[in-house]
Amino acid sequence: MTAVYKHEMRNFFHSLTAYVFGAFLLAFVGIGSMLYNLQAAVSNFEFVLSFGCLIFVVIVPILTMRVIAEERKQKTDVLLYSLPVSTAQVVLGKYLALLTVYLIPLCIICVYPLIFSRFGNVYLLTAYGSIIAFFILGAALIAIGVFISSLTENQGLAAGIGVAVILLNYYSVRLSEYVSSTAIGSVMAICVLILALGAVIRYLTKNSNLAYGFCIVLILAVTALCYIDMNKFEGLLPRIMKALSLFERFYAFVNGVFDMTAIVYFLTVIVFFLFLTVQSLEKRRYN
Repeated sequence: MTAVYKHEMRNFFHSLTAYVFGAFLLAFVGIGSMLYNLQAAVSNFEFVLSFGCLIFVVIVPILTMRVIAEERKQKTDVLLYSLPVSTAQVVLGKYLALLTVYLIPLCIICVYPLIFSRFGNVYLLTAYGSIIAFFILGAALIAIGVFISSLTENQGLAAGIGVAVILLNYYSVRLSEYVSSTAIGSVMAICVLILALGAVIRYLTKNSNLAYGFCIVLILAVTALCYIDMNKFEGLLPRIMKALSLFERFYAFVNGVFDMTAIVYFLTVIVFFLFLTVQSLEKRRYN
């Protein structure tokens, strides 16, 4: 795992990826600091991070699009499979390298509240609590980006899908106001989601029986719930969209609440998508 980590770090800093990522993040947070802390004379640095969340739509796909897709395109992923390490260690080594690249500009950002506190009253606990949440939020989005990169050997396609997924998650709460809140609409959306999950399972495992069984069991369960009480599905789709939003959970920290349930949710997303990445690579390894 250490060898994979060092190899990835060399690749990032021998190319422009790490520098472009850090420059975009620092520039966007710097613009936010200028708008909120300097021009508007607001002492809440956490508002800057709330403003800076949007930059993840651009920088995460830039950082993650080539991490596995490039290996598949160059056929160098075969060398990874020949290493005396497990697939999980390979994925973890790559992921830790990505987190290191993300952490470097974030360490610079950590100095900002201390600088501003010399010229006014800055809520340091809230500011640094928000920075911690900002890091874990980025780590969750990076895990999603790594999984997307493992699905294709086309970097452009991986970046495009990553932008779409993160952008959809960013606006999911606003979009929930426009989707159907009726029971029928929620049931149809859940069935589509079940079929999508079944397609992912089939792609990762190449086991059609498992995918079909998964879909059939869940659809039968939804049908049974509809038969028992259809009213339980009223407004379910908007609630699901709000619950799945990573950014909405981050805003609790901006409002001064250190929400441990949000931290657990972020960590769950990280583990889940890294697990899916391992399964994706294992499928290719044995093929």
